[in-house]
Amino acid sequence: MDRYQEAFGKFEPAGTEESIKEKVGNILDARAEGNYTTENLKLIHSALDFTSLSAMDTRDQIWKMVDKVNDFEGTRPDIPNVAAICVYPLFVETVKQALTAQEVKIACVAGGFPASQTFPEVKIAETGLAISSGAEEIDIVMNLGFLQEENYRELVEEIQEIKSVIGESKLKVILETGALQSVELIRKASILALYSGADFIKTSTGKEFTGATPEAVYTMCQVIRQYHISTGNKAGIKISGGVRTPKEAIQYMTIVKEVLGEEWLTNDLFRIGASSLRDALLDEIGE
Repeated sequence: MDRYQEAFGKFEPAGTEESIKEKVGNILDARAEGNYTTENLKLIHSALDFTSLSAMDTRDQIWKMVDKVNDFEGTRPDIPNVAAICVYPLFVETVKQALTAQEVKIACVAGGFPASQTFPEVKIAETGLAISSGAEEIDIVMNLGFLQEENYRELVEEIQEIKSVIGESKLKVILETGALQSVELIRKASILALYSGADFIKTSTGKEFTGATPEAVYTMCQVIRQYHISTGNKAGIKISGGVRTPKEAIQYMTIVKEVLGEEWLTNDLFRIGASSLRDALLDEIGE
């Protein structure tokens, strides 16, 4: 048995699609409505990676996006600002120049986002340039080709090399769960990402494939929980791809809370990547 199969064996099997759907349904039926509170909506606002990842992005548009975050700072002491602003590498310097909100981090997709189908040397160079430009958090996509081929050694080494480049900065590894489809493959991808040094595991790019689903998030949370039990390390989860309404956000928060516990409901361990969700949250919270 190689070390990768040994690692998989330390975790409980994912279960069947039907059993997970039932468990998620039970959690949401029992808890989601009660969790739909103003305080939890404020918590979700504080966990947002406010994101713009369009081929049509311009420096002026990104600057205006940052201004929205700056302008919010201090206007509602009862609502913490967003956790981070997430952009393409080209715009990291623009965010750094524009950002005045003290606690908001600069996040950046890198490593050949969104397909991850480029040379490892390019991924490492791009990540290093993003960090040198001012990025404090890096979101990369796992090489799904390696995962499908069961080429776990190259998959893991690639993530480890990127992590070594960014040092203490947060590394979020995107599993692209909509492409994986099988909960067992999502489980394996989660395990490989965590043992490769991921600080967060993330559902989706929001690009080619289906975004987050409750079943995928439940599966990822189970792996994070077991990883914490076996190693003592706490990894975070980022939910992205298609989360547009406060109701959807509360459902995902509910799954995280029920599987991982209240201690995960901080933006050090819980993020939602979205663009339109921020305005919807503030509208729902009201005055």
